[in-house]
Amino acid sequence: MQQQLTLQDIYRARRRIAGLALRTPLVRSEALSRRWDCEVWLKLDSLQPTGSFKLRGALNALLGLEPMQRERGVVTMSTGNFGRALAYAGQHLGIPVTVCISRLVPNNKVEALRQSGAELVIHGDCQDDADREARRLRDEQGLAYVPPFDDPLVIAGQGTCGLEIMEEQPDIDLLFAGLSGGGLIAGLGLAVKSVNPAAEVVGVSMREGAAMLASLAAGHPLQVPEVHSLADSLGGGIGLDNAWTFAMTQRYMDRGYKVDEVQIARAMLHFLHEEKMLVEGAAAVGVAAVEQHRLELSGRRVAFVVSGRNLSNETFAEACRLAGERPYAYL
Repeated sequence: MQQQLTLQDIYRARRRIAGLALRTPLVRSEALSRRWDCEVWLKLDSLQPTGSFKLRGALNALLGLEPMQRERGVVTMSTGNFGRALAYAGQHLGIPVTVCISRLVPNNKVEALRQSGAELVIHGDCQDDADREARRLRDEQGLAYVPPFDDPLVIAGQGTCGLEIMEEQPDIDLLFAGLSGGGLIAGLGLAVKSVNPAAEVVGVSMREGAAMLASLAAGHPLQVPEVHSLADSLGGGIGLDNAWTFAMTQRYMDRGYKVDEVQIARAMLHFLHEEKMLVEGAAAVGVAAVEQHRLELSGRRVAFVVSGRNLSNETFAEACRLAGERPYAYL
């Protein structure tokens, strides 16, 4: 029987990654608090050195390797942010990193990976293609495969984000985060509900290609076509052999929502105008869900994980057009 992760695993992860991953600010959003008549807090993991929360899990995974595995190096697949985080962690720890991505990854993330010190492999038209190539390289070259989400060390690392939220605002009763492979929601859910079992954890995905939500509805992991989205970080499947995040998302996520591209665009523009932040579509889906689904938040204490800032000019321009604004005003 597979051992379950516990809050102690998240505390161990925090000790491991201290000094390399930041303890990021949790700031109050006055604009959203007024708009929804509640207390809104923003967890700014977009301020991590690699521009996303993914650094937490990447560091914990590499620091958990055996010495021989560190020497041989690691391989992963990514939609961009995890690969960048793993490359950064590998550079600081002296571990060779190979990152496999698909042709759907935006150019800005491809260029960042090229400059990261990792060996970059572009293969296939979706994340599943890139994953198959990563596993082939694992077998061919004897590399350690580091999953971007479905791994206990990665999940525990991402859970440190939730631990920080609850230490600063233990009365938070509703937490929103982007939902893709489930590593963030699994780690957040474990941390948050260990402190406050009554707190609700809400996952949000884009309208098309929401693999985890489709899998949860079916009761087992499904393969879902990957499509272009402003929330490109949320693309890709969860793996038909998913060992960790599917079950943990079932257990810890209370609700899941899908949001349309126009709503994601409007939420991204809210962050620009009201919060003075440029964020990825995946970082804005929680705000989009509240607006699109007209969620009643009056009197509640709500937190949103602002998960990343690795936004391309092209994606930002597309968001402006969808939101009915003039793109060149901000580029």
